[in-house]
Amino acid sequence: MSLICTICARGGSKGVVGKNSRMLLGRPMLAWTIEQAKQTGLFTAIAFSSDSDVLLQEALRSGADIAVKRPAEMATDAAPKIPAIRHCLEQAMQRTGLTPEIFVDLDVTAPLRLASDITGAVALLRDSGAPSVITGVPARRSPYFNLVEERKDGTVGLSKIADPPIVRRQDSPRCFDMNASIYVWNVAAFLDDPRVFYPDTRLFEMPEERSVDIDSEIDFTLVELLLRKRLAQQGTSP
Repeated sequence: MSLICTICARGGSKGVVGKNSRMLLGRPMLAWTIEQAKQTGLFTAIAFSSDSDVLLQEALRSGADIAVKRPAEMATDAAPKIPAIRHCLEQAMQRTGLTPEIFVDLDVTAPLRLASDITGAVALLRDSGAPSVITGVPARRSPYFNLVEERKDGTVGLSKIADPPIVRRQDSPRCFDMNASIYVWNVAAFLDDPRVFYPDTRLFEMPEERSVDIDSEIDFTLVELLLRKRLAQQGTSP
């Protein structure tokens, strides 16, 4: 069964300037994600989408099969990512002639995932029959217990109120932080209604040490430390 992997990365970034083209332990950051996709052995084609010619060229050098130039209107700071993912998928299908049942989108800024996380998320979608699978890490705060929202008048209160009220964290439903690492979709469901959450979306759980999404300089430093530690444990040099 053929599967397509999409990887979408803009040339610009405000939180961490140029993060998608940044070097991470001596390699372009995007190369880590492309390598993880290839390690799974799942994908007939890996398509990389960007508005940046530099990133597209680097992606091909790093092992991507298809370079997709993202339209300018899909590459602004305010543009949602789903249209860019759909554009990349449709371009990959057109160029390969494939009509896959499943496709996976990977985020360049979450390079701590393992290939086994990708295969696990795909297996969950297949086994459950869900239209989509996201990945996440157990949340440190619960909206039922100790996560608060600020109201328009400046006051605060719990994000979610249960009836009866929950007084112990252990009694609250399990909550997760999305880690922006892996998204898996049934292709037909996505093309018919492209979104992240459906009524029966599932979540593949990942541990905290593989769930850092780079959105600040502190995140980048933490990812470097964790990757360096992993490689040292494997006896591999960066």
